[in-house]
Amino acid sequence: MFNTKITELFGIEYPIIGGCMQYVSGPEFTAAISNAGALGIMSSASFFTQEEFREALRTVKSLTDKPFAVNLNLFPALRVMDNSLYVEAILTEGGVAVVETSGDRPPADLLKPLKENGIKTMHKCVSPRHGLAAQNAGVDAITVFGTEGGGHIGGIGLSTMAMVPRAADVLSVPVIAAGGIADGRGLLAALALGASAVIMGTRFLLTEECPIHQNIKEALLQAVESDTLSVLGSVHNPLRAWKNEASLKVAEMEARGASLEEILTVMAGVYTKAMLRQGDVNTGVVACSQDIGIIHEIKPVAVVIQDIVKQAEQISARLARGEA
Repeated sequence: MFNTKITELFGIEYPIIGGCMQYVSGPEFTAAISNAGALGIMSSASFFTQEEFREALRTVKSLTDKPFAVNLNLFPALRVMDNSLYVEAILTEGGVAVVETSGDRPPADLLKPLKENGIKTMHKCVSPRHGLAAQNAGVDAITVFGTEGGGHIGGIGLSTMAMVPRAADVLSVPVIAAGGIADGRGLLAALALGASAVIMGTRFLLTEECPIHQNIKEALLQAVESDTLSVLGSVHNPLRAWKNEASLKVAEMEARGASLEEILTVMAGVYTKAMLRQGDVNTGVVACSQDIGIIHEIKPVAVVIQDIVKQAEQISARLARGEA
């Protein structure tokens, strides 16, 4: 029922993409999402050397014969990353169907070798205007990411509901909706607005295969839609996160004009990584979408995806019968 431009372009069964999450989206988790008929995206920035990344690519390929993607991190980071090394590994190891980038505009020197080798590209941005720039750069699909979403939300403040139809009107490549989508209602709404697929990150945090500590999962299950906040606005890189002691501390630091160096004493990536692995729910800052309030169960990835598709199909059928 949900055959779209994105399912055809990427060769996937359902118009659902697992959002890339650093320290979470490793090879096993990526493969689990792809095996369930969606598109898994592995985080390249989680691997500090090219050889570690190569080994991760080999692991994904050993676990799935379905299409999967890799995210190349273009955001400013404390650790300088040479994305050309990741691209080289992608091209020589093979098997990667799609590469995702994020930001204002993907650099031509990264896109060119990928496209020449038949790899599809998707670019995530926070406004249709940025989407046009990425389309002009030659990407195959555009993700518009609303401020409801978990992670780097940009400073423009546009919502998913407002951006998707606008993007569908002005872009000629397929549009992917991201931000605040966690069930079949969100999937169907995004398709109705003109998207060809959705990206879900927070929903997949609360799955059996997600490689984070059970303490974190159980804490997130208790969260509601108001239990997120935006931090790092003071350094012009706003990020929507779950409200815990660490993120509230960062917000307090920003309110009194703390420097980036001071803020990093609370929210450096090493603390988030430790939190996700060891289970202390207040150790670090973790990205989280406002849709956390409609996630009530921890299920296998495949069951989550099937439930989302089934719910969307049921709502569509009900609307077709005139039963709003």
